[in-house]
Amino acid sequence: MAISAKQVKELREMTGAGMMDAKKALVETDGDMDAAVDWLRTKGLAKAAKKSGRTAAEGLVAVKVDGGKGVAVEVNSETDFVAKNADFQNMVAGIANAALTVSDVEALKAADLNGKPVADVITDKIATIGENMSVRRMESVEGDVVASYVHNAATDGMGQIGVLVALKGGDEAFGKQIAMHIAAANPQALNEAELDPAIVEKEKQVQMDIARESGKPEAVIEKMIVGRMKKFLAEVTLTGQQFVMDTDKTVEQAAKDAGAEIVGFVRMQVGEGIEKVEEDFAAEVAKAAQG
Repeated sequence: MAISAKQVKELREMTGAGMMDAKKALVETDGDMDAAVDWLRTKGLAKAAKKSGRTAAEGLVAVKVDGGKGVAVEVNSETDFVAKNADFQNMVAGIANAALTVSDVEALKAADLNGKPVADVITDKIATIGENMSVRRMESVEGDVVASYVHNAATDGMGQIGVLVALKGGDEAFGKQIAMHIAAANPQALNEAELDPAIVEKEKQVQMDIARESGKPEAVIEKMIVGRMKKFLAEVTLTGQQFVMDTDKTVEQAAKDAGAEIVGFVRMQVGEGIEKVEEDFAAEVAKAAQG
């Protein structure tokens, strides 16, 4: 299949690979972007996939804690101008309060907000502001102690990244330190047991392919893989990561020292996983001119 310049550019931005290497990876994998990333990694030509950085949607994440329960809600808008709008922020705050009373996003859309379902409040705001909006998702945690942190806050309790941490034991001050760590380190799961087995298996296969490229015997490769997978799991699980507040300790050790156990967390970032189709400005003007 023909490989476009746009595909090559996207792969280069994701991996830091050179133009010819990126093009060859796409040719070898029939244009499959994820497979091309793995191909580059196998050849030692890519550091890692930056998939989580491809955020395009705007809006806000709001966090709210009430006693032993915390909720995080993402409300999207088309532009960041709306996210800075006080009316929009007040609506998001109200939606976050409503989220404390429900268990999932569909129930949230039906929940009461100032005498109307949240879905209708959104519809009314679309008509007022003139821009599409949506309540995209919500997540919650519960524990003896629940702490929150907002990174790049637009106003109190909402911003670009919202984090919740649920603890058994410990206190809110320590919980906030863990929440700040999560905002910075972006762990994929609490521990190895909660990590998606497919992610583990895929990484293991990539590491096997990398090791085999070295030409070493299988017995040596197997020992290499054990060490590399241990390092990988330490990097992607919260309990295994080095604690940003004290890099001599893992997060798990820091929690033990604080008399706490981390029982759950949420890290929610505006636009995660959404890719916005962008047209170049000239094409957009031409399209508008055609009516």
